[in-house]
Amino acid sequence: MTEESSRGLSGRRGHAKRNDEVILTAARDVFVNDPSAPISAVAGRAGVGISALYRRYAGKEDLLRQLCLSGLHRFILEAEEAEAEPDGWAALVAFLGRVVDADVHSLTERLAGAFTPTAELREAAARAGELAARLVQRAQAGGRLRADVTPEDLALVLEGCAAIRVADAVRTVQLRRRHLALLIQGLAGPGDPSLPGPAPQPGELSRWRPEG
Repeated sequence: MTEESSRGLSGRRGHAKRNDEVILTAARDVFVNDPSAPISAVAGRAGVGISALYRRYAGKEDLLRQLCLSGLHRFILEAEEAEAEPDGWAALVAFLGRVVDADVHSLTERLAGAFTPTAELREAAARAGELAARLVQRAQAGGRLRADVTPEDLALVLEGCAAIRVADAVRTVQLRRRHLALLIQGLAGPGDPSLPGPAPQPGELSRWRPEG
């Protein structure tokens, strides 16, 4: 392959990647606002033809799976970056703030049960769960996170923040941050009295369709 043709291929790939990002951004906006919206609404929002969209995704479920996978990848990235923070409590608080600001859990809250997960999605979810558990353990080991908090409690915190949504996007961010700050006060240890139980169990909060 010549240098010129290599540059052309790279350009085409770059253009395709940009188009895909535009489609995913549009899909996120459309489906968070209206989970029942047709896939044609995504094409319209993205400014692409429906055929261009179908060249990338077989249908709405395929698009939703990709959105969910992108969200899991962002969650994993934030959790991995938080692990570099030496203080366990500071790592957990920073992680929660970044995930809330990234609005990762709006899709979970709005699109629950709308698609069948793939093995890749389940693998990413397992990795996200492992990282969340490590963040909880580190914060508890340092004595700042109450001992009866579980990684599943974090999922409820994040979904609760994502459920806050008003017409003004800036105000939505402000309200979510305020709500998270209140919840973080409740997470701080040692905590008295104990949290009412039992705690959420692994898998109990899954929003995906069951296998089979």
